[in-house]
Amino acid sequence: MFPVRRALLAAVGRRSLSASTTTPTAVPAATTSATTTLQAPNAPSTWSVNQRPRPAAASGPRFEQTAMELQPNPLSAMALISEVPVNMVNGRKAVCDGGGGPLGHPKIYINLDLEGPRSCGCFPSGLRFQQADQHHH
Repeated sequence: MFPVRRALLAAVGRRSLSASTTTPTAVPAATTSATTTLQAPNAPSTWSVNQRPRPAAASGPRFEQTAMELQPNPLSAMALISEVPVNMVNGRKAVCDGGGGPLGHPKIYINLDLEGPRSCGCFPSGLRFQQADQHHH
């Protein structure tokens, strides 16, 4: 057996056999509620049926640090993409490649015959396109 490991095992063995003179005290439970913690800084509640509220999502055996004040709190992507203006297109079809380059996605052709904005349907970009008013038939 390695000398360092032998010393550690001996120290742990001595510590576990020593008597404790302190009495155990109860630790107060965290008082974070679902109403005080926002789901995201720009989304006050859940946006999906299957999504659990923020404090409840970090419960269970996988999470040691459940203090929500210390956890990352990113902005909601749905709220961010809704702030992007709709791309007006002078024609009946639009082409979306997600921004092009290595960060984009394969080209998607979108039919704009129906009125109103149309999303490209891709999860990463979520860009919306609409046919310009003078080009409707």
